[in-house]
Amino acid sequence: MHISAQTLRDRLRGSLIAAAATPMTADGEVDLDLVARYLAGLVADGAGALAVLAHTGRGPFLAPEIRAGVIERAVALGVPVLVGVGGHPTPPNRAHPATGHAAAGHEVTGHAAAEHAAAGHEVTGHAATEHAATGHAVTEPMATEPMVTEPEAERTVAEARVAAGLGAAGVLVFPSAGDRAALHDAVWRASGLPMIAFDLYTRPCPPAVLGALLAHPGVAGLKTALLSDAMGCQQAIALARRAGRLAITGEDRMFGPSLLWGAEAALVGIAAAGVEITAAVLDAFRGSDLRAFEEASAHLDRLAQATFTDPMEGYVQRMLWLAAAEGRIPGAYAHDPYGPPLPEGERAAVVRHAGRARPESSDQGDAKLAT
Repeated sequence: MHISAQTLRDRLRGSLIAAAATPMTADGEVDLDLVARYLAGLVADGAGALAVLAHTGRGPFLAPEIRAGVIERAVALGVPVLVGVGGHPTPPNRAHPATGHAAAGHEVTGHAAAEHAAAGHEVTGHAATEHAATGHAVTEPMATEPMVTEPEAERTVAEARVAAGLGAAGVLVFPSAGDRAALHDAVWRASGLPMIAFDLYTRPCPPAVLGALLAHPGVAGLKTALLSDAMGCQQAIALARRAGRLAITGEDRMFGPSLLWGAEAALVGIAAAGVEITAAVLDAFRGSDLRAFEEASAHLDRLAQATFTDPMEGYVQRMLWLAAAEGRIPGAYAHDPYGPPLPEGERAAVVRHAGRARPESSDQGDAKLAT
């Protein structure tokens, strides 16, 4: 592992990394001063690091100048900042009201569902897994960049280069339809930034591909966000730890269990608003009071049940509703024009969970896991 990846791994170990939303109007307008205040609030309330422009932040849909402004304001807060790169929309399913750009509907149906079932996160044997984790030749960053011919890869690489220039600590590379290992290597060569690989429920990663990613010297860790695939989550955490990389939970609906399975940090969209509730679980987990961990986990689970539910892509809108209810952002900027429409009645079910105080049973710590 490259020294920069080791440094990021060690810096993030034990941290709550808030997957920040990007507050915007119904027309998709972003106020960067508001973004700065919103991000500062997440850090003040328990986030030890930030992930901006990722899935929750709708990074794939935002213009380059908005992306740059968000990164600059996040970096100014002095915490490690991960920037989402790649994941740009392909087939249209819903147009953005201001730009006409189509949102990528992240529902697991049709071919994607078949791919998920086929991948299944099964391993045929320990030897096969070990070979996959170590048998891929990768290279160090080079002064000259490789030839990247696909537009998606070129755009992803360009985003990573901008993130490096603006002071990001690393990049979170969205899952891609093509050669994921080659994409990560292109990002690494172009930017020199350490990377967090991303195993996402909309495009789950087969174990052999995970092995290739975890063998790359620029990969500092793996975020798993498989939603309800407990076996896949357990396997991904085990593979990351075996490879000496940081195992990061992105499991909003399996948060407590994923910590028990060995996750060493958390990068979750539920901390886009409920950051104190999420931090309380981490505080309790690193302590010795099992009852406190149980109570804090139950509190977070109730919030997750209201926000991370069908249609799953609606979670971004639900978290923005919650952020507004908590006073983090004005209601006029609590819109997700890229997600599916939700019935107005859902808002009441979400905002009743609003509250910026941690459960009394949790310790008031710095959201660091035991190492």
